[in-house]
Amino acid sequence: MINLFKVIRRIFNILLHKTPHLNNFELETFVNEQLKKRKIFIRAYELYGSPLYFIEQQVILDRAKRFFTAFNEMFSEPQIFYAVKSNNNPIIIKTLLNAGFGLDVSSGTELELALSCGATNIVFSGPGKTDKELKLAVQNQKYITVLMDSYNELERLNNLASKAGVSVKTGVRLTTDERALWNKFGIPLDYLPDFLNKAKKYKNIHLKGIQFHTSWNLTPEKYIIFIKQLARILKKLSRDTLERIEFIDIGGGYWPQQGEWLLFEGTPEGRFYSSIVKSTKRVISHHKFSSVPIEEFLCQIANALKKYVFPLVECKIYTEPGRWLCNDAMHIIIRVIDKKREDMVITDAGTNAIGWERFETDYFPVINLSRPGLKEHKCYILGSLCTPHDVWGYSYHGKDIQIGDVLLVPYQGAYTYSLRQEFIKPLPKVVFYTPTGQFKEYTNNNLNI
Repeated sequence: MINLFKVIRRIFNILLHKTPHLNNFELETFVNEQLKKRKIFIRAYELYGSPLYFIEQQVILDRAKRFFTAFNEMFSEPQIFYAVKSNNNPIIIKTLLNAGFGLDVSSGTELELALSCGATNIVFSGPGKTDKELKLAVQNQKYITVLMDSYNELERLNNLASKAGVSVKTGVRLTTDERALWNKFGIPLDYLPDFLNKAKKYKNIHLKGIQFHTSWNLTPEKYIIFIKQLARILKKLSRDTLERIEFIDIGGGYWPQQGEWLLFEGTPEGRFYSSIVKSTKRVISHHKFSSVPIEEFLCQIANALKKYVFPLVECKIYTEPGRWLCNDAMHIIIRVIDKKREDMVITDAGTNAIGWERFETDYFPVINLSRPGLKEHKCYILGSLCTPHDVWGYSYHGKDIQIGDVLLVPYQGAYTYSLRQEFIKPLPKVVFYTPTGQFKEYTNNNLNI
């Protein structure tokens, strides 16, 4: 039964605590930073046409160095695994492998990709692993730590390892939120002592660690809450059991420092308003949830671990960043192919290139590279798919917009390329820009970087 009082209180809180607006100076500074690289983007278009996925290799390296430095200052012998699901382009994967990162994979498909890229330090997580996927992990056990998701997976993995005559290094994933659909991930925290005791009985399973993961984190609050909860359970374990824990994997979910930029429709108050008022009018209104810089983010997590966990168990700390590393490194270049009104253009790319309707709620400035300018103009920037949800944005930055203009949609590196779909229109080509200033087109046979 719906608690009407709680609903009213929730609505009141949404309307009382409105999402902060995105500062116009911050927005114009961001657009100007992209325009400084305008000649590079235009040259890529001249060489390869459009649409394009444009990957900046140096940005990946810069993010990798910054994350590694911050993590290394907090923990000794850092183990960092790039979350492949955030962007599975092999160029990004190999760039991070060469920078000393391991890989976090969530399926047999991703595991095959990781192995083909030459990865030798892999954590394999995710629910519902099939026997075929587990067998692949067993066959490559010297490179892989399997993060088990259930009791059933523990038993099946042991059986496969026993048949192969090998031992498998493993960890166990813990559920961080036992509400509704988040229950699908890992085992409840209170089950940990029992799971560890059962794992002792399996000769081919070496359970050496614990993993937990929270998603979409602008601040470290969720990590700190769960670390405290984990310490409560660790206190119940025997000294012998604690000594077998070699690592704790704190997962990923770090939000890029830019924060989360939203259209009004993407804010809590916007979603509420849209549910009760049907309107075709749109107002240019940009909003922002701020995020904590990665250095401060990791510092707070480290302090929580030092206070609550390290007095109980000495172990290494693993982590699995994805979005934070790749978000800023890939942009999408598209071209205007039709102008239907002064405030509506059609582009040569559909949002099948990103795999979901993100620009109906998320805000990223569309920048006109052909007629550059900082001023923002209302305009429907639409794709060429046969669906009304094919939207790139509702405004552009520039002096004007005409047929043939080249547009930039920046910072599309995370959870876009991996979600792309073969739907109606071809997918964009992939071009990466090397630290030495060279353009290279990526194909399936082009893995040398």
